Amino acid sequence: MKYTHKRYYTYLITTLLIFCIPFITIDGKHLLLLSFDKLQFHFIGFVFNMNELYVMPFLLMFLFIGIFAVTTIFGRVWCGWACPQTIFRVIYRDLIEGTLLDLRRIKNKQKDINYSKRSNQIKKIIAISLWSLISLIISVNFMWYFVPPQDFFMYLRDPANHMFMIMFILSIAMFLVYDIVFMKENFCVYICPYSRIQSVLYDNDTKQVVYDTNRGGNIYENREKSIFNMKEWNSNEECTTCEACVKVCPTHIDIRKGLQVECINCLECSDACSTVMGKLGKKSLINWGSTNTVINKKLQTVFTKRNLTYFASLVMCIVLAGVFGAQKEYFLLNVNKTTKLYSIKEDQKVTNNYILTFHNTQDKSQTYNLKLLDNEKFRIKRFKPFTLKAGQRIKKIFILETKERLFLSDKKDTALRIKLEAFATQDLKTKQIKELSFIYPRNDLFK
Repeated sequence: MKYTHKRYYTYLITTLLIFCIPFITIDGKHLLLLSFDKLQFHFIGFVFNMNELYVMPFLLMFLFIGIFAVTTIFGRVWCGWACPQTIFRVIYRDLIEGTLLDLRRIKNKQKDINYSKRSNQIKKIIAISLWSLISLIISVNFMWYFVPPQDFFMYLRDPANHMFMIMFILSIAMFLVYDIVFMKENFCVYICPYSRIQSVLYDNDTKQVVYDTNRGGNIYENREKSIFNMKEWNSNEECTTCEACVKVCPTHIDIRKGLQVECINCLECSDACSTVMGKLGKKSLINWGSTNTVINKKLQTVFTKRNLTYFASLVMCIVLAGVFGAQKEYFLLNVNKTTKLYSIKEDQKVTNNYILTFHNTQDKSQTYNLKLLDNEKFRIKRFKPFTLKAGQRIKKIFILETKERLFLSDKKDTALRIKLEAFATQDLKTKQIKELSFIYPRNDLFK
């Protein structure tokens, strides 16, 4: 199977996955969702609230390190086989302009379209219109990763109150039209930061698109030699100089010059060379491999020191994300003191007032209660168990009181540490322990 066909299948699978993921849920929780509306992050069936996003840095580190690891091993395989920019350009250039409207030849991407013809002008308008519609669908699909589909379609019924969402979608769609139709591959070459840094990650063991100079020779040196001395031309070199590899390149480079920053590893040049050389009964001069394996004829291993460092870093990110993710809190509790530090009662007992904010992050109702872990000198004066529906927040007044007078400092107030346990009565394992600061007045304030 040609690399081009493999890429098309990869594009199709990638597109279907990206389109379907927002609709996939596990027990009502999304596979991947970052909801700014509900301040939640859904990841493979787990739901994290905004104050629980300690797992996010490790996921971002895994993504960041993973991109570098893939680049050092496989070169710019992301750019040619999974990057949305590349996929969108193939849809517009090869499918719409090439296959559907016959505006250009897929095998010759260097030839410009003749827009002096009226028919080609009309076809161009049709192509832009079709891509504009597709861009709108892509923008909606992108929005589903921030607003789940069920909420999205509900919001569309009330556009006046959700104009930001609609403007965001239209802005993304207009950018895609400008990017894919007018900027073309210039976005990859001049703007994408990944293309600027990826070349420094390469070494002779990195898999990439390699032109076999052992068989094909350096055609540019040969051309100079043939001008001055035909005897220096090596007739054993197999490149026919048909330039099929040049014509088909979407980034307009000549791979025979060696690896260049514009190369996106799409391997269309390899397919073009395979077609020409196949007619001569020979293998392609352009292959996907490392410099050591194709040109230097050395064995390749992925277990280099650099790659092992990347693998260890990725494993560490996964482990840390798992450890912190396992500490997910099934309800949230914030404790704040009121502006009044304390009150001294007539019986010389002291009270401190607190405001407790409960947030039920589960998908079912829970009944919450409190108990003191340090209860020898203190008791709960005011708090009653209550039931909170799924996803709801509520604030409760909590009053803590001493059982008797405590003889502490004569010169200053004393801050005492008290442990408070909040728990769900339906499941005693669902609990949190908070440490409170109880302010006790100095002795001379007592009558």
